[in-house]
Amino acid sequence: MKKIIRYIKESYDELVHKVTWPSLEELQNSAVVVSVASLVIAIVVFLMDFSFGVQDIAFGEFHWKGLLGFLYGV
Repeated sequence: MKKIIRYIKESYDELVHKVTWPSLEELQNSAVVVSVASLVIAIVVFLMDFSFGVQDIAFGEFHWKGLLGFLYGV
């Protein structure tokens, strides 16, 4: 039981005195960076998916073979 109490005290001491917590401005900047990066990655994945082709859209009624499929068909 003493080991558990010592562990909790040391953990509290480390979190309060040794950890450097980011400020609100730093958190906001990081959130903006993550949001922009996520948007860019989503756009890149969409463009790749669009160019290589989506097989089934709207329950199989539409078959887009992509820009590469169109070029190979020409």
